[in-house]
Amino acid sequence: MRAGLARLIAAQVSLHACMTGFRMAAPLMALREGHSAAAVGMLLALFALAQVFLALPAGRYADRRGLKKPFALSIGTATLGAAAAVAWPVFPVLCLTALACGAATGLAMIALQRHVGRMATNATELKQVFSWMAIGPSISNFLGPFAAGLMIDAWGFRAAYLLLALLPSLAWFWVRSAVEHEPLAPAQRGASGSSWNLLRQPDFRRLMLINWMLSSCWDVHTFLVPVIGHERDLSATVIGSILGAFALAATAIRLAMPWLAAHLRESVVIGTAMVVTALLFSVYPLVHAAWAMGALSIGLGLALGSVQPMIMSTLHQITPYHRHGEALGLRAMAINGSSVVMPLLFGSAGVVVGVAGVFWAVGAVVGLGSRLAWTLRPTLSEPERR
Repeated sequence: MRAGLARLIAAQVSLHACMTGFRMAAPLMALREGHSAAAVGMLLALFALAQVFLALPAGRYADRRGLKKPFALSIGTATLGAAAAVAWPVFPVLCLTALACGAATGLAMIALQRHVGRMATNATELKQVFSWMAIGPSISNFLGPFAAGLMIDAWGFRAAYLLLALLPSLAWFWVRSAVEHEPLAPAQRGASGSSWNLLRQPDFRRLMLINWMLSSCWDVHTFLVPVIGHERDLSATVIGSILGAFALAATAIRLAMPWLAAHLRESVVIGTAMVVTALLFSVYPLVHAAWAMGALSIGLGLALGSVQPMIMSTLHQITPYHRHGEALGLRAMAINGSSVVMPLLFGSAGVVVGVAGVFWAVGAVVGLGSRLAWTLRPTLSEPERR
């Protein structure tokens, strides 16, 4: 299982780094060309817009087709979107690139998460495999922005876009040898009715709300660091390094979690991370030095990096086995819907109350919402889950 999991992580990194690189480089290009913070917020929102509408169909498609067909479709979409930015590096085309890369990454992630969840046989293995899988986005969140920043400073934006356009093709090399799981029978897929009735489960509703809050924190950091860095005349390499420090810290905590999985309780990890994030957000706007911003990014990376494996483990425990694709689709739709709205809100709010006000408001919401995490408990036994 370890060799197969390693290949899946490499495939995930190859595709996801394309999106994260564009998510740093495209807003920075827009800022340098004189576009407003609100326009940059709109550009960032487009990375999630397609996923809002495609998440549920993607979950059902993964149930029907497994892993490889969704991944092949994702690779083609991301490559075409990135190539368009190389050919025409202007703001409207960057918006189309954001849509394409976001849609491709969303479809691939749902297929991967469903596939990996079926590799685990108990709750401890769920935490372990999702801890390993969570390392992939951490690596790509460092690799994409950092490589793009270096290329921008050395050869310009078009060279950075060309590098990012080459990354998705590597994903097929890693995923082509994966062994598919048996798809669900058509009768089983249609037995549970609408996907929305999953929300009738109290723990599922709480988990979706918690996930929304924490994904908003990630969006705040991704959106506001380039804005702050531009205001303080930091270079693209420094901005990319600050975002990269966040990603490296998230990777470090996730590397430790597979060995600690047997001793970790999901509700405790999630609740603690929410409190720590609220405290760090209260301090972030007050620092000005790049090294201090990097240190706070490391703290946020440690806190937020610990959360995703716990959320994914909890989701697979509270959701019936034959509905994992649907549940993952609902989760993706919720967090990407937030990622569409929140950057627009952050951009508008930043004009009115300033960057500090956005940090403090989001931190307060997450801090107050942390009490929801302590009440999370799996509600399905293993036989019921399967």
